[in-house]
Amino acid sequence: MRRAVIDLGTNTFNLLIADTQTRQILFQTKIGVALGLGGINEKRLSSAAQERAFLALHNFKQHCAQYNVTQINAIGTSALRDATNADELLNRVEQELQINIEVITGQKEAQLIYNGVRLTHDFANPGLIMDIGGGSTEFICANQDGPQQMASFDIGVSRLLQLYDFQDPYSSEDIERVVAFLNQRCAAFFSQTMPSNLIGASGSFETFYELVTREVFNTKGAAVRIDASEFKFMLDHIICSTQAERNANTHIIEIRKRMAPLAAIKTRWVIKAAQIKNIYISPYSLKEGVLFS
Repeated sequence: MRRAVIDLGTNTFNLLIADTQTRQILFQTKIGVALGLGGINEKRLSSAAQERAFLALHNFKQHCAQYNVTQINAIGTSALRDATNADELLNRVEQELQINIEVITGQKEAQLIYNGVRLTHDFANPGLIMDIGGGSTEFICANQDGPQQMASFDIGVSRLLQLYDFQDPYSSEDIERVVAFLNQRCAAFFSQTMPSNLIGASGSFETFYELVTREVFNTKGAAVRIDASEFKFMLDHIICSTQAERNANTHIIEIRKRMAPLAAIKTRWVIKAAQIKNIYISPYSLKEGVLFS
């Protein structure tokens, strides 16, 4: 059976099409929709964001038809679960595209992320999974017995970008403001003993990989370890970069060029808070967790 999963993220919509019997990935693509832009902190979807979302899903539906997909699972996350007017988009998509979007909780999102990452990482040593989203960020402490702690926090990069006015490049005051925000929202979770291995789940971590290695991220289903010193140096560099420098960097996709410093600040904060020693990057996350679970 050919099955498609659509991950309707707050920043990016992802499409994955695969043969579920052979687990062969037939096609995948992503579109920077910026669903949360212009309203996420007010718990609404702007008209422009809804139109971008609909056009992206129309494009995905055409890909599904080309590959003779028999089942589409569309998963809505942070922006959709918070928006008071989400039904406007959900109803239109169901009526005009015949796609039923399932809006999931943060806890279920974390579970699906784990389901995807575990296909690429054996957790012989306990690990902390981090998935950086536009609306939320999920953390999963896991070992070979499965998830031990899971949390979803509304600290996504789109929320942060629209919450404050940042200088270009970010000033020390800007960075301190974000760190204070993270301390307020997440410090209690990180007060417990944390695994020393960080596993970044696709998304922004794919960009981080490319910024460190200058190579296209393509590990063919296996998590890859990356030098921690080089990784932290890269984070510092991105945090201090200008918008013009990021615009010119071909390793940063368009939707992440504005938000990359925020993703880097968050990741650097987590590395310090959890006393991370080893860093891995997994090519799988929520969509693979839905598809192959």
